[in-house]
Amino acid sequence: MKTIAKILGGFIALIVILLLIICERDRPVEELIPLYANKDSKFMPIMGMKVHYRDEGVATDTLPLILLHGMSSSLNTWDSVVISLKAHKRVISLDLPGFALTGPSPEMAYNFPYYSKFIDSFATRLKIKRFILAGNSLGGAISWNYALHNPSRLAKMILIDAAGYPKKGESGSLGFKLASTPVINNLLLYATPKALVRKSLETVYYDPASVTDEQVERFHDVAIREGNREAALMIFKGSFKGNPESIKEVKTPTLILWGDKDNLIGVNNVDNFLKDIKGSKAEIYKNVGHVPMEEVPGKVAASILKFVQ
Repeated sequence: MKTIAKILGGFIALIVILLLIICERDRPVEELIPLYANKDSKFMPIMGMKVHYRDEGVATDTLPLILLHGMSSSLNTWDSVVISLKAHKRVISLDLPGFALTGPSPEMAYNFPYYSKFIDSFATRLKIKRFILAGNSLGGAISWNYALHNPSRLAKMILIDAAGYPKKGESGSLGFKLASTPVINNLLLYATPKALVRKSLETVYYDPASVTDEQVERFHDVAIREGNREAALMIFKGSFKGNPESIKEVKTPTLILWGDKDNLIGVNNVDNFLKDIKGSKAEIYKNVGHVPMEEVPGKVAASILKFVQ
């Protein structure tokens, strides 16, 4: 027993030492704003947060497009798509609560009802009566749940590699696997190595070589923004409780866009959405991973424009 106790004690001591070596402090948002906000950035006080967003394009457009990013991402995921869309549409991108410069929700409520309430409040503050919602990954799941919450306000919807159905053997990313592993995931509150961020991004893209040092730096910085790691941990521990059966109740005209090499949410999900959302349409991009709006932004912008016009 003493030998086992010594081994266990040594293992715990090793973990403590490793944590002391690699642990990172949270970064105040004041440090990050000069790095990741630009001339189009605005900060809206809403629901106890200062929400980072950009409102670009055709100001007179009465049916604007609101873009929602995925897990551990930011509005920057849409940058290249916005460049193509803003000549034709009013385009609004934002950092969702719990992520990037917006940071954690004071309510610490990361679930579909909370995000539906948030979208309603956000649109109301911008005096938008009806809009088109586009979402990638987790943002896609938030979108179709909003379509159930307030269908009269939603004119159309675009789901891009959207979450919603149970996974069926996808390989996933290393970071997401660690963040979903009990006990180990608690360590990510203190240590978020850039090497892990890079490895996770490389599994998100079809071509790992397309991941840049600049992207790794940005994803790492916004991940350790004050409060964001706690928010991510709550989400990975299962704060979102979706009901795939309810997707059949969606009546909003829907376009489904997908990368055929998505390792996180497989392309087989396209058939599920097409079957459950009556009248929906789909486009599949060849040799593209989980984030088509970053990998083939021109094609995604063209698909969206064709659908919304």
